[in-house]
Amino acid sequence: MLEAGGRLEHVTVAYETWGTLAPDASNALLVLHALTGDSHAAGPPGPGHAVVGWWNELIGPGAPIDTDRFFVVCPNVLGGCGGTTGPSSDAPDGRAWAARFPLVTIRDQVVVEAALADRLGIERWGAVVGGSMGGMRVVEWAVGFPERVERSVIVSVGAKATAEEIALCSVQVRAIRLDPNWNGGDYYGAAPGTGPHAGLSTARSIGQISYRSELEFDERFGRDHQGDEEPLDGGRYAIESYLEYHGDKLARRFDANTYIVLSEAMNHHDVGRGRGGIAEALARVRAEVTIAGVSSDWLYPLRLQHELAALIPNASGVDVIQSSSGHDGFLIEHDAVGKIIRRALQ
Repeated sequence: MLEAGGRLEHVTVAYETWGTLAPDASNALLVLHALTGDSHAAGPPGPGHAVVGWWNELIGPGAPIDTDRFFVVCPNVLGGCGGTTGPSSDAPDGRAWAARFPLVTIRDQVVVEAALADRLGIERWGAVVGGSMGGMRVVEWAVGFPERVERSVIVSVGAKATAEEIALCSVQVRAIRLDPNWNGGDYYGAAPGTGPHAGLSTARSIGQISYRSELEFDERFGRDHQGDEEPLDGGRYAIESYLEYHGDKLARRFDANTYIVLSEAMNHHDVGRGRGGIAEALARVRAEVTIAGVSSDWLYPLRLQHELAALIPNASGVDVIQSSSGHDGFLIEHDAVGKIIRRALQ
């Protein structure tokens, strides 16, 4: 049973691990990915993973998340398209769930991760670490399962989705549903290239604007033209080409229904729902908490991290990652993020 009343009888969870689990499972560490991430947090490209792990610089022997010390688990999220049950999975009738996939919340995703921990024999995580959508799940872990989390590292997120975050996600969802090839979400089995790729590409382009900063865009692109193209003759500015590239890149590897399911789960993020409000919910946290944010992040601004720090009993303040990269700084500024995580895990 899901929080909103839907039902999934059976859930498959895809996950990757690094390191060796101690006999008492005391060295288990959970890493949680963001919206378009997956279980491949570290390691080289391979089957099902066209690129290197999304936090490859931070996970490994001697790295900030030290696999000589920790048994690291990274699951693909409920509703995802990286092996865990999601819209592209078969429903009980043998057809893909598609747009029929039940509404899921961040809280539902954490309940599934808790079931995975049970299956792995892990009663308590030494630490739970994540940023953005992954950070939402870190917060939910600390509030929903306070006795099962020793330390939490929360990066670039807040206690609930803001109106601006909801607005941006909903416009991206609308772009997908307006694609002529959306077909009500039932596009599985269609000829290659005939799904809602244009809508998903547009959605990602919108998202990409929110993930970076005005300063970075102006310094990198300014008003430059794309190659020899002339905008006054119908050509593109360099920033337009950049957004098209990132949109098309995601559309080739990600599922449009999953993008909708996860975007809506992020919109529903509110750690205080049904718990007496945010302050009362965060007062439940028993973990030692490290909170970090990016100086130029306007999607999840520092005020949201300061709110968490003010309301969580064992929070150590807010570590500010100085970067012009905006929200994506938590994925880009490896040295700064690594120092924060290494200190938190000492």
